[in-house]
Amino acid sequence: HVQLVESGGGSVQAGGSLRVSCALFGYTYAYCMGWFRQTPGKGREGVAVIRTDGSTNYADSVKGRFTISQDNAKNTVYLQMNSLQIEDTAMYYCAASSHWECLLVPVAYNYWGQGTTVTVSS
Repeated sequence: HVQLVESGGGSVQAGGSLRVSCALFGYTYAYCMGWFRQTPGKGREGVAVIRTDGSTNYADSVKGRFTISQDNAKNTVYLQMNSLQIEDTAMYYCAASSHWECLLVPVAYNYWGQGTTVTVSS
């Protein structure tokens, strides 16, 4: 049974920081893991992804502010979010993929977590 367990998130004022974590259970073929986000009425968009070899891919909107990292031994990825902006408010979803090419598109990912809320206020 494949499971992605997210933790972290919450509410913060603009300019603040948050970290979200995602642990993968029951799936040993995930080359890519990453984070996507979604707001009401909009499609799910890629935020940051990381491959098992450490290569990363970021959305332009978060480059220089967010950092994705991983602990391969724990099958866990982390997203450190700094200098948060109101526009970063969204439901953040963790995802895992068996594809070697880590794309920032939702269709490339096989498994999804339940999501964790990030709210940035002024």
